[in-house]
This record gives sequence, C-alpha cells and structure tokens, in this order.
Amino acid sequence: MSLALKNSFFRHRGPVLAIAALTSLGASFTALAQDQSDAPPPKVSIAAAYTEEITDEAVFIGRAEAINKVDIVARVNGFLETQDVEDGALIKKDDLLFTIEPDLYEATLEARKADLDRAEANLELAKVDLARKEELYKRDATPESERDIARANELVAEAEVKAAHAAIQQAELDLSYTEIHAPFDGRIGRVETSVGDVVGPTNPPLVNLVSEAPIYVNFSLNEKQFTSVLEQVGESAASLAESNKSPNVHLTLPNGTKLDETGEIVFVDNRIDPLTGAITMRAEFPNADRFIIDGQFLSVQIEALEPTLQVLVPQAALQRDQRGEFVLVVNDKQMVEQRYITTGDVVGTAIIVTDGLREGESVIVEGLQRVRPGVAVDAVVASEQPGE
Repeated sequence: MSLALKNSFFRHRGPVLAIAALTSLGASFTALAQDQSDAPPPKVSIAAAYTEEITDEAVFIGRAEAINKVDIVARVNGFLETQDVEDGALIKKDDLLFTIEPDLYEATLEARKADLDRAEANLELAKVDLARKEELYKRDATPESERDIARANELVAEAEVKAAHAAIQQAELDLSYTEIHAPFDGRIGRVETSVGDVVGPTNPPLVNLVSEAPIYVNFSLNEKQFTSVLEQVGESAASLAESNKSPNVHLTLPNGTKLDETGEIVFVDNRIDPLTGAITMRAEFPNADRFIIDGQFLSVQIEALEPTLQVLVPQAALQRDQRGEFVLVVNDKQMVEQRYITTGDVVGTAIIVTDGLREGESVIVEGLQRVRPGVAVDAVVASEQPGE
C-alpha cells in the first residue's frame, strides 16, 4: 500500500474511533446513573427530641467574704512574752493567742489599789473633821467658814475615792489586755511578730483572724440581669432575701468543681450603683468543708424556684452554617429537612432548643455526612435514646 493510501486510511479512521469511544463512555455513565438510582437510600441514626423539666440558672461572678475578720492588734505596750497559737491554726472563741509581759501592769494595779486606800483614809478623816466642825459651829465656837471648808474637804475626799476606783478599773483593764484572746471562731493567718518583740497599739497587727464557716459570697448584677432574676424566681427585691422565698444559690469552684452545698440569698442592696449600673447581692453558705476561702473568686448560679418544661436534642445532631445553628430532621416520608433552631443551655450531652423544634420530631445524630436536605434516608433509631 502506498504512503498516500495509508495516510488517507488513518485520516478517515480517527474520527470513527473517537465516536466509538464517546459512545462507550456514554453507555458507562448511563449504567452508573442506573446503578445509583437503584441504590438503597443511605442509612442514618436518629433520635427524637424530648422534653424534660429544667431548672433555669443565672450565672454570675462572685467573691467570697468572711462574715467576721479582724486584725489582732496589741492594746497595750510591752514585750511579747508568749505566742500560744501556731500559724494558720483553727481556733475557738476566747482561745488564748498571745501574752504580753504583765509585770508592769500588775505593779500599776497594786499602786492604784494603794491610792484607793489612801483616798478612803482621807475621806474618813474629812468626815471626822466635818463632824467636829459641825458640833463647834452649833456651839458658836467656830466660824461658819470653817464648817464650810470641812464640808468641801469631805467632798474632795469622796471625789478622790471615786477617782481611785476608776484608776483601779483602768489598771485592771490594761492588765487584762496583756492576754490576747480570740474574739470569735476562725482560722488565723501568719503571725507577723516574734516572742520578745515590743508590741503596742501603734505597731503593726500581730496576726489576722478570719471566720470560715459560714461564709458570704458577694456578687453584682446589672439592671437587666437583676430584672431577669426577679422574673425567674417570681419575687420582689424586698422579699428575695427572705429565708422561705430565697432561690437556691450554687457555686462552682475555680477548678470547675460544683460545690455540693446550697446557699441562700441573705442580702440585696437597696439601690443600683449609678457608676457601675449594678446592684450588690449576698449569699450565705455553710462552708462545712472549708472549700470557700475569703477573697476567692467563684462562679455563682442562681436557681429558679420552679422547673420549666424544655425541649432537648443530643448535641451530636447540632450543626452550624452562616445562618446559624440547624439540625437535619427526618419527616414522616423519610425525607431529610433542614431546620434552623434557637438553642439554650447545655444539659449533659444534650442541648435545650427554645425555638424551631417540637417534642417527638426525629433528628439525625449519625450519618450526617452522607445526606443532604431533600433526599430519602433509611432511618434507624439510635441505640441510646436521650431522655429515657
């Protein structure tokens, strides 16, 4: 075959081969589409939206405050003779904490007692002198002025006796201050002085004492939050702190642990601070385990008095796009619907749905990546149903 004939053969054969290839590819796509249409619908797991009584909570930041706390200061001057308590010790009311050298104050007390004896002796002498002058005056043996002087001397002697009694009381009080006792139950901090130091009213405190149980937790609410709390608990500001109407208050410690104890509101301020726009509230906790420490920051939750019925779905069903949060609902025809919802707080592995979903509607919790809105699915109830 000549070269010209070969070229002519291949020129005519090339388009024929291309058409055949396209015909074969088209047949393959047709077969694939037929296979897809014949494929079973994707299998997904569903869970029903359910209702549960939920007690609403409002969360705020609070700070612990000891009911009683004081800096222990020496009320008299002197050398610190003994330290009768260890740093950080738990103590009871009237426990002895420190002793200041008492010798000087004991001697002063004895001197004041001697002054009283002298004043009483002078009073007796003044009384005798007045009685003598009264008798002489009746006999016209002494002028009236002498009798008057004797009366004045008696009054002066009586005043000196009173002054001596007062001086003794002051000396006894000073002597009592040489022993420093705890004014209430609590725990002391670090002792700031040593035995032998000179202490007194103008010196720094010896130690601080803080009561631990019960304890206050103070927190502030802005105007909107305060109004919401009053609406939730159904009380007025005046009655909120009454023991039989106070909502339950819970605490979350700084490490995330929720305290088992329940507190109650004991104080609501009578005005909103114009500078901050907030109102101060106070809750009291037993603090039996001493987990709450004075000055500690905590998360405060105020619980509503009555629970409300809420719709919940598993968090696994929740998805999000630019419009917001949504779930994929399987309707009665086993078709997938996209449903945008409004959510509330998380409750365990579920989340509250405040709008967009009704109790009993089925949402997809497994197989979300295999479906899209508008397709049919083979829905299987998930092995673990929430709310059961």
